Amino acid sequence: MINIQRARELISKFSSIKIAVVGDVILDKYLWGEVERISPEAPVPIVDVKKETLSLGGASNVANNIVSLDSTVYMIGIIGNDENGRLIENLIKEKGITPVLIKDNTRPTIEKTRVIAVSQQLLRIDREERKPIDKEIEEKLLQALREIENQVDGFIVSDYGKGVITEKIMDYIKSINKPVFVDPKPSNFHLYKGITIMTPNKKEAYEGVKAERSESLEKVGRKIMESLNIQQLLITLGSEGMALFDKDKVLRIPARARKVFDVTGAGDTVISVLALSRLAGGTWEESATISNYAAGYVVGEIGTATINRTTLLEIIESQKDV
Repeated sequence: MINIQRARELISKFSSIKIAVVGDVILDKYLWGEVERISPEAPVPIVDVKKETLSLGGASNVANNIVSLDSTVYMIGIIGNDENGRLIENLIKEKGITPVLIKDNTRPTIEKTRVIAVSQQLLRIDREERKPIDKEIEEKLLQALREIENQVDGFIVSDYGKGVITEKIMDYIKSINKPVFVDPKPSNFHLYKGITIMTPNKKEAYEGVKAERSESLEKVGRKIMESLNIQQLLITLGSEGMALFDKDKVLRIPARARKVFDVTGAGDTVISVLALSRLAGGTWEESATISNYAAGYVVGEIGTATINRTTLLEIIESQKDV
């Protein structure tokens, strides 16, 4: 679907691309430990924690993916006026991401804590506030968009349904007339009319148009495209790869993962690499294919992983069909 010379050409252009990521910023915490016995208090494992790590999650993981591929990225989102917010700010700056973060005193920074033992996730604990954002905070986000809109080549909307992506925010992003790539939340499908492309997984695609499981994937994809008035759609299918829709056909792209340890953040990688490849001049087929290789790598890592340009090229070069 893409030869190595063409892949090298597109990936070499990543460093000249500037993208704004807009969405729900999340702090991912990982507790890594060992399990040797069951609790006498309840039939649950006792995890002996050996270390704790922090990483960027949600929309900030998209930004992390982009900067890992040597592109310039602005992270536009909300954090709380709390310790986790300060941790997010420090992580973002350490990664070389340009922070455009609005502090909201009425809500905490979103945190997801995962407990992992023997390479298996045992439990996830979420701390978040899902209420709609205040009008004052929304206006600050709009002002942030106004200040950077002329500095970027396109926008990625990373919608985790935590309140950042509102109708006003989406309408303004679309009015800028630059490519808009959306990783969607099914409950917000109505906000995405007229975007450039959307990358739901299969479950999100069916939920977004309230389709029955018996309906064919192609029918569901066409229903999404028609209802949102979009010309392209990429549905990720896990172990079955991807389905790329345009107005004339559906292209199936087989999965590239050699091993799957953790699918956390795989969608973040897909939309990051898809957007960069497209903005570098790739066709939709070329862009989806490169993003598929990248996703195949990150699901083989534990936790929210990223990929760099060298590794991405090495993976593509190692394939026999390129």
